[in-house]
Amino acid sequence: MLRLSPRLSNLFPALQMYSRAVVLNKAFDIATKRLHQKCRNAAYPLDPDVKRFPVPDAKVPWEIAFDDYTPVNYTHPSVWNALWADPDIRYDHSRKLNFNAIDNGVDRTSYPNPYKLNEDGLPLNPQGRTGMTGRGSLGRWGPNHAADPIVTRWKLDVQKKKAINPDSGKFILQFVAIKRRDTNEWAIPGGMVDPGESVSATLKREFSEEALCSVGAFGSELEEIRSQVNKAFKNGFEVYRGYVDDPRNTDHAWMETVAVNFHDDLGTGLAKFKLVAGDDAIATRWVDITPEVELYASHREFIALTAKLHDAHWPEK
Repeated sequence: MLRLSPRLSNLFPALQMYSRAVVLNKAFDIATKRLHQKCRNAAYPLDPDVKRFPVPDAKVPWEIAFDDYTPVNYTHPSVWNALWADPDIRYDHSRKLNFNAIDNGVDRTSYPNPYKLNEDGLPLNPQGRTGMTGRGSLGRWGPNHAADPIVTRWKLDVQKKKAINPDSGKFILQFVAIKRRDTNEWAIPGGMVDPGESVSATLKREFSEEALCSVGAFGSELEEIRSQVNKAFKNGFEVYRGYVDDPRNTDHAWMETVAVNFHDDLGTGLAKFKLVAGDDAIATRWVDITPEVELYASHREFIALTAKLHDAHWPEK
């Protein structure tokens, strides 16, 4: 009988996790080939008076002719002259943007494939029509990159043992969630990747700002937060990378993200963080991962993948 060395035996759980992550990522990638829904046929977030042009399912793909298509042109005022945002290249020709490339530190590439441009040189949403042109409230033409840290621990019962769901017989995961100030929805505490910033840096920064309120911390308190996060975020599993069905998306600007799971299996690190809501959040807390959880944009799908990654409680509805 073949016996593994202790070192190889210790690698097995990590390899199993990695294999599950690859399979689940592919599964979600296939799922996102479905028609986007949250960025169609609805009032635009932050401005409910702005209504999208209705796009029936059959007319979403760009390859399908839609002669009557008259999308609403909308860019939120907060984006017009913001230093962090692109100029309106439809009218301002003073600056050329290099799409499908790293452009002066701004990542304008898309995962997994390059996107197309229309006859006016504007990026086309790879998932199809949304009923709106312009950028909405997004700063970049084309992909707007975000990073979503999914911080998890096992739920404990009154005896401090892993809580088990009586129906599935599986352990229950919890994750750190914030309640967004702009939409009042629960969400993963993620955010935008700054120009020249690595995704790993964004994951740490956003979690620290939104779930630990590092913005309001100074001196030794700030250093302690940074030390805790750096230690806890050394190892993570990429759950998803790619397009996000986000309500802010338009025909020419859309969200993409990298979602990474950081799990505290023993409950001795991340699980003991003192959660404090940051400026963009109303509240933050540990939330049970169950099918009943309702979350912003595609975050529910990311959470479902995370539960399956750990073989935790998540029965299909």
